[in-house]
Amino acid sequence: MQTTAILYQEKLPPIKGGIQKPMKPGGYSDSGADIAYELKKNDIGIVTPVTNPDIENDLHWVFPDTKKGIQSAIKKGANTFWLNTVLYKNHKIENFFDRDFQFIGQLPSQVDIYDDKYFTNELLRKNKIPIPKTKLISIENLNDYSLDIDFPIVVKPISGRGSQGVSLVRNQKELDGKLNEIFLNNEYGNTVYVEQFLSGQEITVTVMPSGNYLIDNQEKIYKNPWCLPAVKRFNHKDGIAPYNGIVAIMKNSSVLENNELNSRKIIEVYRQCEKASELLNIKAPIRIDCRADEKGNYFLFDLNMKPNMTGPSRPHRETQDSLTLLASRKIGWNYIDLLRNMIRQSWKACC
Repeated sequence: MQTTAILYQEKLPPIKGGIQKPMKPGGYSDSGADIAYELKKNDIGIVTPVTNPDIENDLHWVFPDTKKGIQSAIKKGANTFWLNTVLYKNHKIENFFDRDFQFIGQLPSQVDIYDDKYFTNELLRKNKIPIPKTKLISIENLNDYSLDIDFPIVVKPISGRGSQGVSLVRNQKELDGKLNEIFLNNEYGNTVYVEQFLSGQEITVTVMPSGNYLIDNQEKIYKNPWCLPAVKRFNHKDGIAPYNGIVAIMKNSSVLENNELNSRKIIEVYRQCEKASELLNIKAPIRIDCRADEKGNYFLFDLNMKPNMTGPSRPHRETQDSLTLLASRKIGWNYIDLLRNMIRQSWKACC
């Protein structure tokens, strides 16, 4: 019998090659608590740090992703770990891969590689997947770089979280100011990348890993990654979808209408997203942001190895649908259905 502990991020991940991934306040303890409460409510085996957790206290429901936190969960009976945290090579959870535990989430070594958005986009480009024009700019070449992308352009952290730290700049003066601001604050490290701005519709696609799923009370086996229905983003601010920590996604996102979901262009987006997910050998859902150019042709521009998994499980969190949950509802899954199907994709690192 599976007994699950939900892990959250306790501290900043290590700097890699001068790049710092920012930390979400609370380290995803909010979504971790949403998951844990929903599982407990539906009599699915979980353990919590506190015997009688407070419904509004996120940290009562989740364990820190440290060696001590993981060991504490094991002592309470956990044999499955939900990796609702930022992963990287040599993460503490790898110390437990030689034991007969199960895991829900990505392999840390894979995340370590593909969390570099520039690297991942170049990998996709080499595999004939449509990616917008991009260029790296580091603090070392700040005064000596050439730009072959027309304004407006988008400035992004290399290892960011959603739209946090993403800005649209319209000319060289704005770009110079934004670069100086980023490097002065040093929140994202010593390198950023700039990207062609796409002016058309933005959508996001959640891709599920291959595996055995329960849909409409029937088991269905997917031999390859597959897509949930695409969700469109709207009410952008300065051309960028607001970070969902500031604006609830229910206020700026909705599943595409059926006629567009069945359109040739969206079906082609699914094909490219599934191809990208196969290249990355995903073990849990990922979310891929896509946007059309002025001609309506879609490009994949941001691949999120850890999509947000918040949900309206607790009374004070009723507006906390995630983009993945919005898409799930279109195929008849509610929050617990999504979580159950994610548990079905749990994996072992040994044995």
